[in-house]
Amino acid sequence: MKFRLALAALATAATVVAGPAAFAADPDAGKKVFRQCRACHVVDKEQNRVGPHLVGIIGRTAGAVDGFKYSKAMKGAGEDGLAWTKENIAAYLKDPKGFVKGNRMAFRGLKKDADVENVIAYLEAAGS
Repeated sequence: MKFRLALAALATAATVVAGPAAFAADPDAGKKVFRQCRACHVVDKEQNRVGPHLVGIIGRTAGAVDGFKYSKAMKGAGEDGLAWTKENIAAYLKDPKGFVKGNRMAFRGLKKDADVENVIAYLEAAGS
């Protein structure tokens, strides 16, 4: 599992680095995209819903929010060292089921790189 996580992170980092240099992530656009996530996640308070809160997500170990019942897959990914770097968040947002196989998140993923980068900018601006 560690190898798959490392490989996915490297592939995402290469995609982000190779992307258009003129693109600047937009937190306001990310907030609009995040509307798809609001039913299950919050970014402004430590309150779990169907999914864990996302306060402080950047840099946090996967499967580590107190009081949230994670899947075995997500807990295992965290125990194996998965941390939510921007690159790992990007890979997860593009393909949640593929990035952490066996996790319970029902969301299919974001297809547009700009949407992914904008959501990450929003998470970062929201204090995550």
